[in-house]
Formats: sequence, C-alpha cells, structure tokens
Amino acid sequence: MKTIPYTEFHEYETPEMLARAQSFYQDIKRRRTVREFSSRPIPMGVVEDCLRAAGTAPNGANHQPWHFAVVTNPQLKKKIRVAAEAEEKEFYHGRAPEEWLDALAPLGTDEHKPFLEEAPALIVIFCENYGVDREGNKVKNYYVTESVGIATGFLIAALHNAGLATLTHTPSPMSFLREILERPERERAFLILVVGYPGEGVQVPDISKKELSEYTTFYS
Repeated sequence: MKTIPYTEFHEYETPEMLARAQSFYQDIKRRRTVREFSSRPIPMGVVEDCLRAAGTAPNGANHQPWHFAVVTNPQLKKKIRVAAEAEEKEFYHGRAPEEWLDALAPLGTDEHKPFLEEAPALIVIFCENYGVDREGNKVKNYYVTESVGIATGFLIAALHNAGLATLTHTPSPMSFLREILERPERERAFLILVVGYPGEGVQVPDISKKELSEYTTFYS
C-alpha cells in the first residue's frame, strides 16, 4: 500500500493538552438524549459536515462498512414511524423480558415514537455486511459492527458539537428500514439517529453517570 508522511498530527504542551481534554469533557457531558423534538428545520450543510466527520472513523481494513441514509421526507418518516411502532408494540407487550421492561421503566419509554415524525431528520445507519467491487464481486468487510459503532459515536459527538440534539433509536427487528428505504440486501440497519433541536420545555430524566473509578482500571 502506498504511504505518505503524516504531517497533520498536532502535539501540545501538557498544560494545553489538559485544558483541551477538560474543555471537551465539559462540553460533551452536556449532551443528553431527548425524546421531544422541534419540527424546526436544521441546516443540512451542518449535517453533511458531521457525516464527513463520521466518515473519518477508524474501521476494519479501511473498508468503511457503513451507509448513512438521511431521511427528511415527511412521507418516509411517517412510514418509518408506523413500522417502528408496530415492532415496539410487540416488544413492550410480549417480546421483552420483564427484567428489561423494569430497566426501561424509569426512562418512561413505550411503543409510541412521535419523534420519528416530529424531528426534522432521521439518519438511518446501516452496516455493510460485505462490499461490492467495480466488477460486482463481493468484498469481505471486517469488524463491521465495531467500525459502524465507532463512526456512530463520531457522528453523535459531531452533531452535539454543532449544536444539535440526538436520540438513538433501535426498534427490534429493524429489517423494515432496509425495505422502506430500498437499501441493498448486503446492508443491515444498525440504528436510527434522530436529529434536530430539542422541543420547547423538553424534560430529560434526572440520571447520573458512573464515576471514572467505577469503570476504569489503571495498570502502571
């Protein structure tokens, strides 16, 4: 593989490194999932740049095994909501174990998903199980779920940084998304990222995050 010099790495003195790390943490900890969105349009140029940021994520063999379907069409959003709510109704009233429902209860979620229509944009994120070369031959992709998960994290952080709110939604099963959006069979839906501005007076659950010491072990 051809290589080129890496000239874009920026190294900082320790005080600036600490300041930058602290600044990023202070900003990203403001991020909250919201379930009520304004219908106010969002700048699509902002979304495009955030998607470009997601496309820089590290991934298996640089195959970039993802596809982002940006849905703003009201009719398509309605179809997605109807299909998602049908799956969610079965989940909440039959498929989900009681333990899972108990875990979700404090968040107040149920099968009703009006945000799928109210928000100005849905980004349906697909994993590419395999690629296709210019001759139409299958190309194996590697670490697909891990790669798409990292790219999704980049996208969420980029959208927050730009001043937009998000919600990750994972109706199960999600095969209806591929059908509604007419995506190829080699793709499988990973999640729906709901994007927009928070609704007026929106409320969020009063929750906290684990302390660093609860989820980190340092070996020195």
